[in-house]
Formats: sequence, structure tokens, C-alpha cells
Amino acid sequence: MPEAPEVQTVLSTLETQIKDISIEDVLIYYPKIVDNVEVETFKHRLIGQSFRTFNRLGKYLIFGLDDYDLVVHLRMEGKFYLYDKICEDKHIHVVFKLNNGICMSYHDTRKFGRMYLYSKKEDIHAYPCFKNVGYDYMDQRVDGMYFYHCIHTLKRNLKSCLLDQSIMAGIGNIYADEICFALGLDPRSRACKLSKKDCDKIVLETRRILQGATHYGGTTIRSYTSSLGVTGRFQLHLKVHDQTQCKVCHHAIKKITVSQRGTYLCPKCQKRK
Repeated sequence: MPEAPEVQTVLSTLETQIKDISIEDVLIYYPKIVDNVEVETFKHRLIGQSFRTFNRLGKYLIFGLDDYDLVVHLRMEGKFYLYDKICEDKHIHVVFKLNNGICMSYHDTRKFGRMYLYSKKEDIHAYPCFKNVGYDYMDQRVDGMYFYHCIHTLKRNLKSCLLDQSIMAGIGNIYADEICFALGLDPRSRACKLSKKDCDKIVLETRRILQGATHYGGTTIRSYTSSLGVTGRFQLHLKVHDQTQCKVCHHAIKKITVSQRGTYLCPKCQKRK
């Protein structure tokens, strides 16, 4: 699943191509992609709207239009591609025909992605699709004390807290492994055992790693590509996830299951609390 760096790469790529371009028509081949309004309402409201702003909350893309916010969650396999014509592809489920002749096509092999359309509000957290989404990892309100207050009474493990989008939005499986390695903590460490100092470092390392990944266009493992076929290069900088040997101590990397997710760790460098 695309995580915050991959979503940001998609947004940044699209912004250079469609900013201030208006929508002439919308073709919807798989109606369930549109989640919160009727398909005809979705189409009617979008026609004539222009793409003005490009923002992100966690793993959600937020396209600011003239009168509405179009929110998209790519889920497992969602991608946007720009073509100069309508392409016949069974995995293209929504096409936005733009007034510059471009067709912005939403491609999703598994059909898990969703689109939401809302009348603009000043606080995007008020949108129902963000009901269980917390602050973005880059939000100024997220600091060590905030994270500590969220997790210090929990008996859950550290990795499950990092993956919990209601606590801090944007982290997925790959980066959770990288954050735990950078902390020197076993992902199975109990949240209630973490100190305020640990939480300060968690927020610091989360921002450092995810911003670094964004700089390299995200991480390309298996199927992720951004729009226009841009592939990330952060996989070249991974320290532990999908690795066989620790790049620090050269000990064999261990793969286990934590919170039902495949998890990589170095038994020597990472200590369990």
C-alpha cells in the first residue's frame, strides 16, 4: 500500500501536470469507487471545476477544486496515469477528461481505492472519511508529548502504534520497520514501556525517514509507481525492511510477524522493552 511518501510523490507529480486545469467530463466504469455521493452527483459537481491545490493527510490525496475537495485513498493498488486519449483497460475505473486534452485515469487492479467529494470546509478533519484519521505525521501538533499521551497506557506493541492511523497518519509497514530500526527498538516493545524521551525520538525519526523517502520519490517494492510511471528510489536506502543482512552490525536480519504484518528486524541492534 502506498504510504505518505508515495502519496506525496503522486500529488507532486500531478500538480506539475494538471494545476489550474479544469474537468470537462468524468467517466466512471466502476461506481463503487465513488463512496459518499451518488455517481451522477459526483460527475455533475466535478464538471467545470479546476484543480487548484494539492494536499495530503496521511495516505489520502486531497485535490482542492474551486468549490469542492476531492479526496482519494489509493488503498493497495491505486494509481493515476495521464494519457492523451481514453485507454481501453479493464483496470481503469475512473477517467477525468481535462480541458487540455489530457485524460487523468484512475487505475486499480483490486478496486479497493475510494473517492470522496465534499463541499469545502476550513477543517478537513471534519470530513467523514477522516473520522478515524489522526494528525498527519508532519502536523505541528504532533510531538513527543502528543505521541506519549496517545500510547503510554496501551499494552499494544510499538509497531501497531506506528501503524495506527488514528494516532499519527502516514506510516505503513515498510517505514514502521525502518523507524523501529532507527530507534534501536524491537517492534514488539510494549507501548506502555516507552518513555517520553523514546516518544520524542519516535516523532523525530518518523519525520526524518519519511521526508527522506519523499525526497527519493518513495519506495518501489513490488507494484508501487506514481503517476506518469515515476518509480521511487528509497528502497536503495532501506536499512532493515526486505533486507537479509544488517547494514550496521552485519548480523542476519530476522523476519517475523508482528500485528499480522511481515516485519524485519535486527536481533542484535534492536532491543525489546
